[in-house]
Amino acid sequence: MNLQEEIMKVCLKIAKRGEGAMILIGECEYKVLVEQNVSSFNVMKNPKLLESLALMDGAVIINNRGDMKAYGAMIKVSKLSMIRNLGTRHNSAMAASMRKGNTIYVVSEEDNRVRVFRGGKMIMEIDSKTKEIEKKIPEMNKIMESLGWGTLGTFGAGVLAPVIGITVISGVTVFAVTSGLTYTIKKLKEWGVIKVGNIY
Repeated sequence: MNLQEEIMKVCLKIAKRGEGAMILIGECEYKVLVEQNVSSFNVMKNPKLLESLALMDGAVIINNRGDMKAYGAMIKVSKLSMIRNLGTRHNSAMAASMRKGNTIYVVSEEDNRVRVFRGGKMIMEIDSKTKEIEKKIPEMNKIMESLGWGTLGTFGAGVLAPVIGITVISGVTVFAVTSGLTYTIKKLKEWGVIKVGNIY
């Protein structure tokens, strides 16, 4: 498993228990809300510890190598644009994801869903109650690769306004830029995530 897949796995465990969390991969300004008694560690080597720290109020901050930098952190954002029907945690995630290279995972205790933010947009929503959803983590990661380094990596932020949601895996909704949707679906077909004419 790579870093993104490990984070998805941890987030789905938390969501299934009906608890909330926020995990940021990348860089951001933050203020720690709790004393940092746990030393930095690589989350790939100790996902159980990551899961425990993610349950605290605030976010877990991880660099792109998978090293935990802080936990129980309040992410500092300059502009907070409110998403209807979603709380402060989700809106902070959206704002923090505007920084290039950042990916933020938010677990909602209200609806047991994991939402993934990148490029200032929500790019994926995963329903943890879907049967055997954990087995689909590699496919979800491929979808994120296609969106993160394909569609969202190619188009500027101004083009990201028109979005649609498609379900390519049962329990997973992908939000893709309409102008890049053909590219995304083509990539997913190449990788075998979806078959021609078969979007579940």
